[in-house]
Amino acid sequence: MACCRNCFCCQCCCREGETRTPEELAVLGEIQDEEDEILPRKDYESLDYDRCINEPYVEVLEGMDNKKSSKYEVVRWMMVFVIGVTVGLVGLFVDFFVHLFTKIKFSVVGSSIEKCTDKGCLSLSLLELLSFNVIFVFIASLLVLIEPVAAGSGIPEIKSYLNGIKIPGIVRLRTFLCKAAGVLFSVSGGLFVGKEGPMIHSGAIVGAGLPQFQSISFKRIKFDFPYFRSDRDKRDFVSAGAAAGVAAAFGAPIGGTLFSLEEGSSFWNQALTWKVLFCSMSATFTLNFFRSGINFNKWGSFQLPGLLNFGEFKCPDGDKNCHLWTVVDLAFFVLMGVVGGLLGALFNCINKCLAKYRIRHIHPKAKFVRVLESLLVSVVTTVVIFAASILLGECRDLYSPATHNSSLASSEDINSTIRQFFCSNRTYNDMATLFFNPQEAAIHQLFHQDSTFSPVTLTVFFLLYFLLACWTYGVSVPSGLFVPSLLCGAAFGRLVANILKVNMGLDIYSGTFALIGAAAFLGGVVRMTISLTVILIESTNEITYGLPIMITLMVAKWTGDFFNKGIYDIHIQLKGVPLLEWETEVEMDKLTASDIMEPNLTYVYPHTRVQSLVSILRTTVYHAFPVVTENRQNERDFMKGNILIRQNKLILLLQDFPITSKLFDRVLLHHLQCQFSQNELLVVHVQKSSVVTRAGEQRRRCQSMKSYPSSELRNVCDEQSAVEEPTEEGEDMLQQMLERRHVPYPNLYPDQSPSDEWTMEERFRPLTFHGLILRSQLVNLLIRGICYSENQSSASQPRLSYAEMTEDYPRYPDIHDLDLSLLNPRMIVDVTPYMNTSPYTVSPNTRISQVFNLFRTMGLRHLPVVNAVGEIVGIITRHNLTHEFLVTKLRQHYITI
Repeated sequence: MACCRNCFCCQCCCREGETRTPEELAVLGEIQDEEDEILPRKDYESLDYDRCINEPYVEVLEGMDNKKSSKYEVVRWMMVFVIGVTVGLVGLFVDFFVHLFTKIKFSVVGSSIEKCTDKGCLSLSLLELLSFNVIFVFIASLLVLIEPVAAGSGIPEIKSYLNGIKIPGIVRLRTFLCKAAGVLFSVSGGLFVGKEGPMIHSGAIVGAGLPQFQSISFKRIKFDFPYFRSDRDKRDFVSAGAAAGVAAAFGAPIGGTLFSLEEGSSFWNQALTWKVLFCSMSATFTLNFFRSGINFNKWGSFQLPGLLNFGEFKCPDGDKNCHLWTVVDLAFFVLMGVVGGLLGALFNCINKCLAKYRIRHIHPKAKFVRVLESLLVSVVTTVVIFAASILLGECRDLYSPATHNSSLASSEDINSTIRQFFCSNRTYNDMATLFFNPQEAAIHQLFHQDSTFSPVTLTVFFLLYFLLACWTYGVSVPSGLFVPSLLCGAAFGRLVANILKVNMGLDIYSGTFALIGAAAFLGGVVRMTISLTVILIESTNEITYGLPIMITLMVAKWTGDFFNKGIYDIHIQLKGVPLLEWETEVEMDKLTASDIMEPNLTYVYPHTRVQSLVSILRTTVYHAFPVVTENRQNERDFMKGNILIRQNKLILLLQDFPITSKLFDRVLLHHLQCQFSQNELLVVHVQKSSVVTRAGEQRRRCQSMKSYPSSELRNVCDEQSAVEEPTEEGEDMLQQMLERRHVPYPNLYPDQSPSDEWTMEERFRPLTFHGLILRSQLVNLLIRGICYSENQSSASQPRLSYAEMTEDYPRYPDIHDLDLSLLNPRMIVDVTPYMNTSPYTVSPNTRISQVFNLFRTMGLRHLPVVNAVGEIVGIITRHNLTHEFLVTKLRQHYITI
């Protein structure tokens, strides 16, 4: 029966042979897309990067002298330094245990393979390798089960956070512990993942947590530290921590600063740049100091700047004909950039399909299914590595003429990573040399070893690594993508170098082509340009590579962007995160703020009863509410004429009615009676259609919706009552407006919340906008009992300081934590001291590009739309500026036209 009723409803809403257009489906909240794309979710919160300028904040500013301001700045610099040092120590911890576990695993398995090569017990060696890898990956998967946000690289989540989106659990202490511990087990477990991406996430968590001196995991431990209690300060420290993570991973402090600027932060300032660079330097030199002391026993020397160091590219001494690259090589670099962009686009496409499959078929199931997938990837990877080394590896002469082109990667260092598995004496296995080594050692081999890898080996290694790395990125373990992409691209570059050098007889430097191949593939996957160029230059310590790397990355990005987005943007989109791009398309300027705003508002009054506030907070999920006043007796003033008193000027707005001499005499008389310092009379003739009101905007949208064939859409606006034409007789409009200007916040005590059952006209009556107040502020006022009784004045209401308002940051109490028995519902709350009286606002006629730039650049969370007469007509949030929402509104705009 239920099925029949549903079918009957569908037949009523859509006549036979009639299909809904994409615009109708968008209005109804449905989706019709061939690829079944995931649209941005509305449950993600935004960060309050804009300062709330209210009376408690102004009191703090007035009490701030130069001495206190200097103390505050010194504390900020100290925190930046502590963040950098801590991130460096975290990198040291991860690197030390990864090397320890990897050394134990390869030493045990290597000795077993050498013994079993002659005895024919290689299956035992494979079982030992499987045991190590499966145990390590199992531990990493269990840590992700404890905190699911710790999976992956964390760069998409940190990029979203720096874009202004608050993702739950992304910067918690538990996430940090699971991420840092999990990545060392996933890398040691032989998965094709890197530790550089999780290092960036870990650095961001350190930046978010240390300045707070508190954690939800240790609620009982609290410090009296009143600084940095806002999303603005926290986001700045997260930027510094993420940059420090890049600097520690690659030994690239400048690249880390540019990464935080290019890939993450939406809002930037000059002072933040200097602090982020200082934090990156602190992380780099902290890690360098301890690694150099531990590895070389030379404390105080700085020889190992980052977790990943490419070594020094240098021609052999005495070789006059050697050159790192020439102008002729640039043509090959451009072609490699094109191929790298194509390969990166293919990688992203395959990984996106796998991620969608996981979202639909693996994530909805029990959690242990994710662990089984991780173990399956580990088993397949281990078997492929072992089988490829036995069956596909070539035994090459150990003492064949080789040119070692780096002073840092000396012949002893490279020979120490050469594997002789399954080969006789005085020969080595080139495939095993790449597979049975840490990824950093394999990159060194490809960059600095000459004439050691056959084209067949490089081709097979590239294909296997490409497919397995694509499959691995997205499983439930902490995993990075930088190093696998670099290693895969380096194999591609060495393959190109072998073809040019052996088959075509060109005199080229193979290490340069391996580096360019790594840059091309990595750029095609992640689509980074500025920061990645500087990171690679700092990692190679060779400034002459700047031009070829930059050209290659630009070509790879342009080629890949022709097919799809970067891998991080794809995963952000799959999570439904409403990310704001750098700018909107030019075509979007056909829309205005009134086209995308939300006109159905839930608002509060300057003086509102407790019962009304509780009802609003418990029945809505909005995080900010406009503070408004209304005048029901003068609604027709807003329909025909409006008078504003601003800056001692009398402004008369006349809307399509003649200016009679009688009316002008009355205006002039009152104007002369009001002894303004500037005696000006400004008469402005305004077309009625140019003043956008909330009621008019709703009527316009309803008429547009009625044009759709669906009866369901037409019925949406049936509750709207007819608009009566106002009359101007019997009202002294000017006198009432002049009297009201001295009482900006009248005492209104509604017994019903504005969200109750009102008619369309009551819901969209004219509202004079006075400011914004946050949900957290209202809940804080109610919990602390900040109110006054009806027979008292608002001056008797207790006052809260700025420290008390921000004491519970970042986890403010919820409205459901409020004990209603402690409050009198008839009490009144004066919200005017705590609201933001000067938020950013836009006109309804503002173009989308201006709205978008203001919202993104200033880091706004809510943007009120206020018309020419001071009436709030709607509000714009992040969801209203997403690309998908704008495209839908643009289609509706075309239909309306």
